[in-house]
Amino acid sequence: MNTGSEARQQLLDDHNAVSEVLQQLLTALDNRDVQATYSRLDLLWARLAVHIRAEHLHLFPAVLNRLSEAQPVVETLRTDHDFFMRELARAVNLLRELDEANLSAVGDTVREVAKRLASHNDIEENQIYHWASTILSEPEQTDLAARINAELENRPPRFSAEAWANRL
Repeated sequence: MNTGSEARQQLLDDHNAVSEVLQQLLTALDNRDVQATYSRLDLLWARLAVHIRAEHLHLFPAVLNRLSEAQPVVETLRTDHDFFMRELARAVNLLRELDEANLSAVGDTVREVAKRLASHNDIEENQIYHWASTILSEPEQTDLAARINAELENRPPRFSAEAWANRL
């Protein structure tokens, strides 16, 4: 793999990992399992926060430094990021009581986030990630990949929602 696609691939892989947690969360909601919903919701929030941090600190500045026309797209993505974090944090707070009555409201929120996340990821993958892999020099791409990797290493475990829940 050339380094130009390394950062892109890291972020694409992370999108897939976040999607897996989201699917686990939707399954827990469908099963009306309050404890599993809470653990997966908290894990989703944490995983997404790390992903967003990598984009805000490293990807977006790298692209904007070379392509000022990307500003409106980046602003839209940042607005989405704020929405995701705010709504997921609100849903986590609703479930702190581990109350089954809150599952419906949490489900509505999660489904709204999931819908918006799908179109958001499409924009990132087909525009921002593509631009980063084409407009940056080889050394810049290598540096970007290293910085993104350093951020993503702060992720909670990918496949262990139970282990993450046990830390609560």
